[in-house]
Amino acid sequence: MRRLLIAIALFTGLTLQARKWTTDEVKDVIRKVNIYWQTNNPAEVRSFWDNAAYHTGNMEVYKLLQDQQMLDYSIRWAEHNQWKGATETDPAKWKYKNYGEGQDYVLFGDWQICFQTYIDLYQIKNEEIRIKRAKEVMGYEADSEVHDYWWWADALYMVMPVMTKMYKLTGDTKYLRKLYENILYSDSIMLDYETRLYFRDGKYVYPKHKTANGKKDFWARGDGWVLAGLAKVLQDMPETYVRQPFFVEKYANLARAVKKLQQPQGHWTRSMMDPKQAPGYETSGTAFFCYGLLWGVNNGYLSKKEFAPTIEKAWNYLTNIALQKDGKVGYVQPIGERAIPGQTVDSNSQSNFGVGAFLLAACEYVRYLGQ
Repeated sequence: MRRLLIAIALFTGLTLQARKWTTDEVKDVIRKVNIYWQTNNPAEVRSFWDNAAYHTGNMEVYKLLQDQQMLDYSIRWAEHNQWKGATETDPAKWKYKNYGEGQDYVLFGDWQICFQTYIDLYQIKNEEIRIKRAKEVMGYEADSEVHDYWWWADALYMVMPVMTKMYKLTGDTKYLRKLYENILYSDSIMLDYETRLYFRDGKYVYPKHKTANGKKDFWARGDGWVLAGLAKVLQDMPETYVRQPFFVEKYANLARAVKKLQQPQGHWTRSMMDPKQAPGYETSGTAFFCYGLLWGVNNGYLSKKEFAPTIEKAWNYLTNIALQKDGKVGYVQPIGERAIPGQTVDSNSQSNFGVGAFLLAACEYVRYLGQ
C-alpha cells in the first residue's frame, strides 16, 4: 500500500498524506537508520568531509538518545584518525585555495569539518588530545591575515560551526571575527542578492552559468549546507555578539528563499529554480533544509505558523519516500557540486553525508514535537 501511494503521488504530483508522529516513533526511526548505517559501514575511515558530515548527525543522535554504542562509533572514527584532519605538520606547506585531498590541504574546509565532532567529543570527556589539532589549525586560520578560505558553499557547513565551537571552547573572540571576515568574502563571490540564495561557487554565478533552460542554477545540497551551517552557528554564537543580527538576518532570508522552492511532494530538486534541469527526488539537500528550518522554529528564529507546512511536507518526504524499509536512506545525489542532467538518483542511492543530514533533521523533529 505504501508503494502504491508513492506511485500515485508520483503520477499526480500530489503530496502524500502526512501522519501524526509521536516522539517515540521518531526516535525509533533514528535508531533504525543509524543502526543500519553503523552495521553496514566501518567506523575506521578517513576524516574527510563526507565521513565527517555523517558524524555531525551521529553526535546529535547521541545528545538526544544517550546511546553509548552510537557514541563509541564516533570515538572509534576519531581515534582512527588520531583526532586530526589533514596531517601535514609544517604550516608553510598548508593549502586551501583549490580542491585537494592530500595531507597538505590542512586549511581546506573538507579536512576541517571533523573538528566539529572532535570538539563535541571533548565536551563529553576533557582529554586534550581530542582538541589539540583543532586548536593548532583553527588558531592558525583565525590569526592569519587572509580571509578567502571559504570559496564554495559547502565550506559554510564544514567550517563556520567549527569557528563558533572554537569560540565556546576557548572564549577567544578572534574566532568570531574570522568567521565574519570569511563569510563576507563568501558573500562577495557566491551570494545572489536578488534571491538571497547561494550559488555553489563562483563558476555557477548567473548569467555566466545558466541551466539548460536559461535559469539561475542553485544547487539544493549547496544551499542545504549553508542553511544548516547557519543554524549551527546561531546555536553557539552569543546573542550579545555585535555581528549576531547579521547572521540572524542572513539565516532568515535564506530560510524564506528556500521555502518558496519546495516541490509539492516535499523535496527540493537538485537545481532548485529549474526542476527540469535534473528532475526527481533528492534527499541530502531536503534533509539539510528540513533540519535548518526545524532548528529555526524550535529556537524562535522562525515562525511555526509560517514554516510548519514546509517542515511537515519535508518530513513526510524523508520518511515516506527517502527512508526504505531496511533503514537505508535513499535518493541521495552522489558526491558532486551541481545538478547533473541525466544523473540517476534512486531509492538505492545512499551516502554517509545523506544519513548524517537525515539524522540531524530527525533529531530536530523530535524536539519540534516536544514543544
